[in-house]
Amino acid sequence: MAWPRKGASPAGRDSPTAEPGGPRHVAIIMDGNGRWAQGRGRPRLFGHQAGARRVREVVRACPDYGIEYLTVFAFSTENWKRTQMEVSGLMGLFRTYIRKEARELLRENVRVRFIGDRVKLDAKLRALMDELEQMTESCTRMNLTVALNYGGRDEVARATRRLAEDVAAGRLDPADVDEETLPRYLDTCVLPDPDLVIRTSGEARISNFLLWQSAYAEYEFTPILWPDFTPQHLVEILERYGRRERRFGKVPV
Repeated sequence: MAWPRKGASPAGRDSPTAEPGGPRHVAIIMDGNGRWAQGRGRPRLFGHQAGARRVREVVRACPDYGIEYLTVFAFSTENWKRTQMEVSGLMGLFRTYIRKEARELLRENVRVRFIGDRVKLDAKLRALMDELEQMTESCTRMNLTVALNYGGRDEVARATRRLAEDVAAGRLDPADVDEETLPRYLDTCVLPDPDLVIRTSGEARISNFLLWQSAYAEYEFTPILWPDFTPQHLVEILERYGRRERRFGKVPV
């Protein structure tokens, strides 16, 4: 399936130009794949496959809307509780997606990073992740971060452990630890905090996603299931975001 034409919306209209003050970093909890498939009488993996195709379209559209960073929640530390069939299918889908999209992401100048605990992932998938990161490390048009075997609490725990190891080794003075210190140990240490977090499918919770980083993010919960979420839906959310007043604790003037 070809990537959408640059500058084209789902309906064939020209894409809107980026609005000043729009979000630099958008994070998405891609929810509703299974329900989308079940509503069509198909297995849940069919929905995940449709969701993967939707990722391609949204990634392709983001730079035209002024979005420099996109982080997508692909598989959580809690998702291992799903059936073995679904988990195995998802792992196979991740491997296929990386193999299939790697060259196109490189051509589109998209840098890819993965966050999460890789230890539990199989060796072939880890190797593909490493290869894609290395292949795209010089890309500059867009930054795509995929959260895979990721959980916000797990990330903070792992970061705290690394911080404690530096303290124990004498590389870090406990007196110097403040709210600026921990982020340097997080998986997202090279990324800006998200400005906007979107969750699809109508659920109104954050499900352990970017807990530290999203402290001042704006949230948008949409009833649209992820496989139905188009770049035009993203535009509508960006328009609503642009009407919000972000004060970061300050009193409006």
